[in-house]
Amino acid sequence: MKCPFCGFNNTRVSDKRETGALDVTRRRRECEKCNKRFTTYERVENLDLIIIKKDGRRERFDREKLKKGILRSCEKRDIAIDKIDNIVDRIENKLKLSNKKEIPSKFIGEQVMNALKKLDSVAYIRFASVYRDFKDLDDFKKELKVIK
Repeated sequence: MKCPFCGFNNTRVSDKRETGALDVTRRRRECEKCNKRFTTYERVENLDLIIIKKDGRRERFDREKLKKGILRSCEKRDIAIDKIDNIVDRIENKLKLSNKKEIPSKFIGEQVMNALKKLDSVAYIRFASVYRDFKDLDDFKKELKVIK
């Protein structure tokens, strides 16, 4: 593993932890050159899922795209990145457990909406405004009534 600080190619694992049902291994590493420590995560990449978009297009499931969308909704909010990672992990796990090869994007959007509703109302409204394609202020008012 390459050190993100100095670029040296040799690091050693100082601690390894399994994260349970989500099939992720967390490793604490230390660079043998600069002695700085960093964390890596290892996960099995076996999701060959196809997401069916609203317009009928199909694309491969992209965990990072999902995370970016949630991060965008949570910008400038006091939300720990671990909480966002947990949301992404839970959604990805639900997709794995569904045993389906093709998933409608609506299913993923609803999962994100449910998670953000519990986490932060501002992030929820931001996501909802894009996901549900709000056209005007009345759309925002209707959604605000739902979460009160």
